[in-house]
Amino acid sequence: MAALFLFTAGAKLAIAKAFAFNVGELLAASGFNYTRWMWPVTVAVIVVEVIAAALLLIPRTVRVGALISGMLLVGFAGYALYYVYVLEGEPLEGGILASQLGVSTALRNLVLLIPALIVFFGYRRMSKPAAVSAAPDDLIESQTHGLKAEL
Repeated sequence: MAALFLFTAGAKLAIAKAFAFNVGELLAASGFNYTRWMWPVTVAVIVVEVIAAALLLIPRTVRVGALISGMLLVGFAGYALYYVYVLEGEPLEGGILASQLGVSTALRNLVLLIPALIVFFGYRRMSKPAAVSAAPDDLIESQTHGLKAEL
């Protein structure tokens, strides 16, 4: 999952202007001022994808990364359906949005949600071995007990 988000963020960076233009089209269709919000939303999507990937790579934050990944995937799937079926928008093609927005995009993102759920609910950190505390008297007593057993 981390590789997926790093790849998509990198691809979006490689075509940043085209991706920002597509984001602007989506924002305009949703009734937002696309000239004002196009770049902030573009940067936010890329940054959140990189953060999700980084959190998935750090053992202490894997579950948080899975949660953010799942929220991104659900958000993308939900918006794809909203754009096509509520706003009745034309499917966008090209660049990073090469697949059409709609059911296929939503299904793909929901299928990708399965690994996020597996990581979130299935990941268990390696626990540290329990520390054993023994006093010096305990060692002497155990050695004395061992000598008694031999006799």
